[in-house]
Amino acid sequence: MFSANAREIFLRPGDVAGGDARHVFRTTLGSCVSITLWHPDRRAGAMSHFLLPSRGKAGHRDLDGRYADEAVPLMLRELVRLGVDPAECHAKIFGGGRMFPAGPLRSGPVGERNGEIARQLLAARGIRTVAEDLFGHGHRELVFEVATGDVWARQVPPGDTDRRRPR
Repeated sequence: MFSANAREIFLRPGDVAGGDARHVFRTTLGSCVSITLWHPDRRAGAMSHFLLPSRGKAGHRDLDGRYADEAVPLMLRELVRLGVDPAECHAKIFGGGRMFPAGPLRSGPVGERNGEIARQLLAARGIRTVAEDLFGHGHRELVFEVATGDVWARQVPPGDTDRRRPR
């Protein structure tokens, strides 16, 4: 499916990565959310995997990809490093699944808060969201092929033991 020379990178929670057409990014999301940013002419992009909308406290020196409001600036930094204007990118948003549908909720499902903040952060920067696959129950497995901008997502319901990866 991918070029024999493709460099595959698996993003763990808190990771942000950028790359060109030689890169394929993968991740698995529960209530976490992933944003992909892709420049169609440059065939370059970035991907994040964040856990929470915000740290909630100001004054931290280093940006932390575990938080949406810090992951997005890290993604933009990666794009600039690649010579890409982030405002010319297409965004896609994935994840925010409810992992424990019967569990107690204090301030709303974290996955829904993650999805909403992703939308807000992109809109505030004038970055157009062209697709999203958010919320629902269970986790998602994602593959982002930077060469084409394609993102494949497979949602797996809670308790499903089928561990096949998207191809």
